[in-house]
Amino acid sequence: MTNQSSSVTMLSRVLSWTKQVAMMLLVFTLFSAALDLWRSRDIPTDNLADLKAITLNGDTVDILAMSHQQPVLLYFWGTWCPVCRFVSPSVDIMATQYSVVTVAMNSGSNEKLSQYLQHQQYDFPVVNDEKGQLSHDWSVNLTPTLMVIKDGELQFYTSGFTSLPGMWWRMLLA
Repeated sequence: MTNQSSSVTMLSRVLSWTKQVAMMLLVFTLFSAALDLWRSRDIPTDNLADLKAITLNGDTVDILAMSHQQPVLLYFWGTWCPVCRFVSPSVDIMATQYSVVTVAMNSGSNEKLSQYLQHQQYDFPVVNDEKGQLSHDWSVNLTPTLMVIKDGELQFYTSGFTSLPGMWWRMLLA
């Protein structure tokens, strides 16, 4: 009987622990969503700033036009941003499956930025916002900041650390 009692006690502990983890995840998710809403309060969801630019590779991008074909993941980041070092590899993976445009904020000259991208082995398209004008136009003050644009409207906005599954779900839901 003690063996059965021990198994019941262990199962009870595992269930209790699972409930606690689920509650912590729920609280974290709600807190993150509320924080994103608060941070995005100054960013319009429609009538977005025009973002027509040329990437470091010489390709022309037009975010609003692209967003009418499929959702676009717009990623504001910097070479100097420590959190971006964790988020950028996930953005690079997303760029193999989705429309992704990244804006490198205040990250130096095109040559310096190209060297950084080559060293990190990132293949995502990059617009160099050397003087911070694009980020200002889009009211972006924090890095990293990710936006999902669909049909010319902001569908999702988040700043700070974002996981690959978080990016993926936002793109699917857009």
